[in-house]
Amino acid sequence: MSKIVEPRTLPGFMELLPQDQILFNEMVDTIRSVYEEYGFLPLDTPTIELSEVLLAKAGGETEKQIYRFMKGDNDLSLRFDLTVPLARYVAGHYNDLVFPFKRYQISKVFRGERPQKGRFREFYQCDIDVIGLNELDLIYDAEIPSVIYHVFQNLKLGKFTIRINNRKVLNGFFDSLQLLDQATDILRVIDKIEKVGEEETRKELQDMDIQEKDIDAIFKFLNIEGTNEEKITALKNLSIQNEMFQTGVEELETVFKGLRDLAVPEEYVRLDLTIARGLDYYTGTVFETVLDDYPRLGSICSGGRYDNLASYYTEEKLPGVGISIGLTRLFSQLKEAEIIASSKKTISDILIVPMDKENSAYTLEVATYFRSNGMKTDVYYQEKGMKQKMKYADRLGIPYVVVIGADEVASNRVTLKDMQTGSQELLTKEEVLERLTK
Repeated sequence: MSKIVEPRTLPGFMELLPQDQILFNEMVDTIRSVYEEYGFLPLDTPTIELSEVLLAKAGGETEKQIYRFMKGDNDLSLRFDLTVPLARYVAGHYNDLVFPFKRYQISKVFRGERPQKGRFREFYQCDIDVIGLNELDLIYDAEIPSVIYHVFQNLKLGKFTIRINNRKVLNGFFDSLQLLDQATDILRVIDKIEKVGEEETRKELQDMDIQEKDIDAIFKFLNIEGTNEEKITALKNLSIQNEMFQTGVEELETVFKGLRDLAVPEEYVRLDLTIARGLDYYTGTVFETVLDDYPRLGSICSGGRYDNLASYYTEEKLPGVGISIGLTRLFSQLKEAEIIASSKKTISDILIVPMDKENSAYTLEVATYFRSNGMKTDVYYQEKGMKQKMKYADRLGIPYVVVIGADEVASNRVTLKDMQTGSQELLTKEEVLERLTK
């Protein structure tokens, strides 16, 4: 007798029961629908890439997390995000694409990091990017948070806030303090301010040998308050004579005007000068989205503007702006926090139950009719008692059962049973369709 192998999965890989998978797929469909409403085109890149190509821009911790292996003479890697494959794709298909190129991709990525709560080795990302050729109008920086707004409105996860900043404002501000050389390290410290608090952040800045007067100026800058418009006015009133800073403020003003024109409600977007994500990658507008009632979940959608997507693959300048939703992590956290719950165990609208095999031809005719008219239809083929057949429907939560016996075949009708009320009715298949689709 062969040894039975324990059925198990590796840590850090999500595997769902059907009812949870239905809910997950509904979220994917919602996100995809909004992306397509804004004209983003679908894209699917290979899961496995040549390591030389995939890792052209990688290094440090990123490269340590790559799943990399040899197959024959080929050095191969699993993609660790969707941005690098996009860069390779745009550079490789440059002559075939229409710019600005708007794409979305909803696919799995892989990272060989230590699995922990809320972190996965295999997970879905839902990305959109707009790639320009040599230039990209700033209105796209407003369109992206408009997409975010409609995605999370449609997902119905409660009140959320899209936090927006601009890296030019931050870098220009630090340049005015003659701290530009330390800007990346300062931004890394600032990026953690919500988690560690102002006192710990101040201490970390002191440990970097930043003068007290500059630390005071940094916190005065970060603590500017008011409406989005008032904050932009306050930034202008700082009278910082730095071109990068002034350009960043102008870009923020343009983005928030664009958001008003796109009818994104003011209460869903906030200028937040502490947002410093992306460090060296993002060069302009940056975004983070949080659920107001569940701030401990952290950012559920983030991204920003970058100067050149594919500098490692082409000499063409390809600026872009985009965002990513880490859906596997988000889904896991939402389930754990009981913000979402699986309510459907099946996708079937109706179950057809033949009384015996002699009725199979008519059963299949009825099933084909329902399916061709858009009804999701399951058929119970097993030769079991009626009690077991009804139990099957009940356990899956199928709302209606169509019973077909000799009398139904003879009269060219079916018996429709409402599983919630228990009521039954003898109807034609056309009457059933009308009843359940009206």
